[in-house]
Order: sequence, then C-alpha cells, then structure tokens
Amino acid sequence: MNAPFPETPFPETAAKAGLPPLNILIAAPRGFCAGVDRAIEIVERALERYGAPVYVRHEIVHNRFVVDGLKAKGAIFVEELDEVPEGVPVVFSAHGVPKSVPEEAERRQMIYVDATCPLVSKVHRQAERQIEAGRHILFIGHKGHPEVIGTFGQVPDGAMTLVETVDDVATLAVPQGRPLAFLTQTTLSVDDTADIIAALQARFPDIVAPKAEDICYATSNRQAAVKAIAPKADLVLVIGAPNSSNSLRLVEVAERCGTPARLIQRASEIDPAWLDNVATVGLTAGASAPEALVREVVARLGEWRAITEEPVLTAEENMIFKLPRQLTE
Repeated sequence: MNAPFPETPFPETAAKAGLPPLNILIAAPRGFCAGVDRAIEIVERALERYGAPVYVRHEIVHNRFVVDGLKAKGAIFVEELDEVPEGVPVVFSAHGVPKSVPEEAERRQMIYVDATCPLVSKVHRQAERQIEAGRHILFIGHKGHPEVIGTFGQVPDGAMTLVETVDDVATLAVPQGRPLAFLTQTTLSVDDTADIIAALQARFPDIVAPKAEDICYATSNRQAAVKAIAPKADLVLVIGAPNSSNSLRLVEVAERCGTPARLIQRASEIDPAWLDNVATVGLTAGASAPEALVREVVARLGEWRAITEEPVLTAEENMIFKLPRQLTE
C-alpha cells in the first residue's frame, strides 16, 4: 500500500569521520502489521471513493504520525458518532467497536466502513459463540483499552469479566454453576498472558480455551524479535505511542531481558545522554509505527555516532487481509 507520508532519507553516516561507533540491532519483524496496513488503506480508499472529509471514530491506529498524515489528506477524527454530521462517511478504527456503534450508524442511515482488524473480529465471534454455548467469559486484557471496550460490547452486560493480572485470578467472583471460557486481547505480553492462563486453569480446571491463541501473530513476532536483540544491546529503543498496548509490551519485554528500554514517538525525543557508555542499541517499532520513523531514528543516531546497522530476523511475515467489499467493487 501507499504510505500516507514520505520516507525519511537515510544519511551516509559511515562517512562521518571521528564519531564514536554505534552498532544498531534492528529487529525484524517490526512496525506495521497486516491489520494496520489494512486500516490505513481503508481510510485512504474511503477518501478516494467518497471524497474529503471522511470521519474516523477514534484513532484509526495508535500512532500520531499516521493520524496526522491522514488528517492532511482529509480525514477527521472524532470520539463518538454524534460528532459526525449527516451525509458523510465514517470509518471505525482497527481496534474494533461495540455492536451499538454500527447499530447506531445504521439507525442514522450513515455510510460506514469497519476497519476492525480481522484478528480482533475473530475474538468478537468467539465471544458470541461462548455466550451462545451458555458460558461466562473471563477476558484477559487491559481496562479501558479500545479493543477491550469493543469486545465487551459484543455480548450482554455481565456476560464477561475482565482479568488484568495473575493476582486478579485468586479474587475473581464468577457466576455459580455456570461453565467458564477465557479469551484474550490481541496485543498482550505473551509471557504475562501465559502466566494468567495457567492461573485460570489451575483455579478453574474445566475452563474452555479458545481454539487458537488470541494474541495476534504480529504481537508475538515483535516480542520474540525483541527477545533476540535485547540481550545483545546496551539500550533498546521502541518506536510507538504511549497508548499503544503492543508497543508498551515491547518495552517490558526488553526490560525483562535486563536491558534498559525507552518508548519514543519520534527521533526528536531521543536524549543524546542516553547513549553514554552505549556501544549497541536495539531498535524496534510497534505494530502501528511506520518504517519512516525507524529511518528517522537511525538518521538521528547517525548525527552523533558512526553507525552500523545489523538486521536481526526472527520471523517472516506475509499476512495480507482483504479490504471491505464496498471499497473494492
């Protein structure tokens, strides 16, 4: 797809004589996942098909650079549907929305396009099936995250209980005599989630697990890539937004490997003092951060050091999600 912003040129820093060396271990995979690619393309296609403005409910993905790039093309971001005027199209974000949102859009006869990541939609369908089977759902996730709000909005009130930590498991109050199932947010820490699931299965031996892991491939792959670079680095930089769950998890993964880590949104946030006594930097980007920001960070580091780049590949990704039919026909 065509990115909504230009790539930042990469300087020939090796020619800068006299600068101390810095090795950059660049995690691969990193950055955009298929769901984010799809969501951004949905907004761009909607702008082409319907013309500006196109409204977007919530940030399409958690990245200010991406959002600003789409704003420049004519997207207008709002929090709720009542901020959308009559007669203009609206896109729902990649994180998913409660059922009440498209229901309201249909009541108002709005043109709407759902950019929910298909892997989030899969969790929504699982939630509906578990409720149809008469089970109460224990949902592992972070309170207030848009994906959690959207998933809770797929089922009746009281049909799902949020579990955030291992400690929560011991104090859970569940409906007596009702079978249980668990589901998870797609952008969690793989290790933390495994611990919570183990605690749930120890307390509730008959709890029903999802047929396949809910944590998405991109989240798992990016965490595995950080585990590969962090032990070899003196500092890990994670490009992502502070409200991006998957980016925050990458920082945690690096720190659990014993390596200091910093979450940054842009290269301008890097303090050169961070590089004191640092010979090797690990670099990655959350699933909502474009490659342009990776190149921007490399360029900034190249202003202070004579850098060498070393890609560290731990998985190949070739996932592509189809666009909604209304934008392709």
